[in-house]
Amino acid sequence: MKTILNVIWLVLSGFWLFLGYMLAGLLLCITIIGIPFGIAAFRIGVYALWPFGYTTIERRDAGAPSCIGNVLWLVLAGWWLAIGHIVTGLALCITIIGIPFGIANFKLIPVSLFPLGREIVSTDQPFSSRW
Repeated sequence: MKTILNVIWLVLSGFWLFLGYMLAGLLLCITIIGIPFGIAAFRIGVYALWPFGYTTIERRDAGAPSCIGNVLWLVLAGWWLAIGHIVTGLALCITIIGIPFGIANFKLIPVSLFPLGREIVSTDQPFSSRW
């Protein structure tokens, strides 16, 4: 079932969101300071390409640098990517079939706003190994 949802997601919105994240990552990698943010954009772009069967968890060992990085991310790229998720989610929610995909888009908004200090894990992993 995850594969079917991922293929439909890929056709409806995943590919375009993936391209948005890759563009943001390339722009952020232009400077040395932006490279960690560009890598985060690439990582989340892959997650946006194939999201079903994966989730994000908060890393307990992420400290103050992660918080400062998230503020910078919000200013540099987070708002634009979150707007992309909102627009795509609303467009998908117009049809009954697209509602689950629209909701999946809305679930990607927090990750697009504050990606640092989060880890993408498979939902097949046992719960205890995630923490």
